[in-house]
Formats: sequence, structure tokens, C-alpha cells
Amino acid sequence: MSRAPKDQQPKRRASLSTSRSLLVRVRNDEDDAWTRLVDLYTPLVCYWCRQNGLSEQDLPDVAQEIFQAVARNIERFRDDGPKSTFRGWLRTVTRSKVADSFRRKGKEPDAAGGTDAQFRFNQLVDQEPVAGQEVEDSAGLSEERRVLFRQALELIQRDFEERTWNAFWKVAVEGRPTADVADELNMKPGTVRVSRCRVLARLREEFGDLIESDEQE
Repeated sequence: MSRAPKDQQPKRRASLSTSRSLLVRVRNDEDDAWTRLVDLYTPLVCYWCRQNGLSEQDLPDVAQEIFQAVARNIERFRDDGPKSTFRGWLRTVTRSKVADSFRRKGKEPDAAGGTDAQFRFNQLVDQEPVAGQEVEDSAGLSEERRVLFRQALELIQRDFEERTWNAFWKVAVEGRPTADVADELNMKPGTVRVSRCRVLARLREEFGDLIESDEQE
């Protein structure tokens, strides 16, 4: 019997967890949970550090200090209120450690740098995937959410066949019409839409509550 495509196989335990259960698993010291959390948030932590003027030279050490502080204090984080988000708490920890670094060196932060994000990630988590619905412009999406979405997508990409992923990417991220993508990939338009929905469903399933909207903070 031939194996089902990767995106049709039973999901691994890590992919079955919601993001809130990921926090629970981290607190319970379960296998791979901490690595998954660090993998998701490292690019965003580095982005915040740079925005706060930290030099590239100091970035690795300060990032390590940040995640060490998170590991020591994860039990103190409570997500039981509308303003209580893990991302907001992690941002506070990051700012504190960056400030500590400047104090140790007796220097002022450098000016924050620019950004190169050009991704169309609006509606990837905020709305349910609907057959035929195209992703709209993401001009209002904050840069830090782009960083987080991009990393989340990279972490789940390996769970999908290349054809499925390409269909999703061209429609959801590049913003191309479904019909054009279907012609290019020799797929039916309905299959392209299903590919998009599968990836978005996995994204929410894996990281939904950890990729909070800006309005929640």
C-alpha cells in the first residue's frame, strides 16, 4: 500500500497541539515543546532587539538571556485576561534584557533599522479559510506580526507536499488569482483552494493563540 501524501497523513503530536497547549507543554517540560516555542519566537525577539538599538554583535548573547529568563519565569505568565498575551509578555522581557545590556556597557541604544518585509499575511490567522476567498492586502499588518507569521509558516512548511505548499504560497502570500495559479501548477482551482485551506488550518492549529492580533495587546 502506498503512503498517503504528507499533508494527508495523521498529524504528529506536536502538530495536534494548539498554541495554548504548547505553553502548557512547555510548563510541563514535555519533549520538543520548548524547542518549538524558541524556534517560533527567535526571529521576533531578534527583530525587537534590533528595533531597540541592540548591535548585531550583542544580539546572540542577549537573545540567549531573554529565553533563559522566559524559561525561569514561564510559570508567572498568565493568559487569563484580554490584555494578557504571550507576545506582549515576551516583548516586555526583551526590552528589559536589552536595557540591562546597555546598562552593563554604559551606552545608549543605536537607532532602529529599517524593514524588508513584503509579505501578504493579512487574514492568515484572523479569519476562517473559506473556499474561493482570496487573501487581501496586508498594509495594516504590523511588521512584528509579519516576522512571526513568516517563521510560523517556515516551521510548518515541511508538513506539506511541495505542490500543495506552492499553491498556498502563490495564492495566500503572493496574492495571485486562484485560476492563474491553477493553470501554472496544472491543478484544478478547487484543489488550489483546498491547498490554501489546509495550510491555514494547520497554521491556526499549531500556533493560533500564540500569534495574537495587535488589538489583543
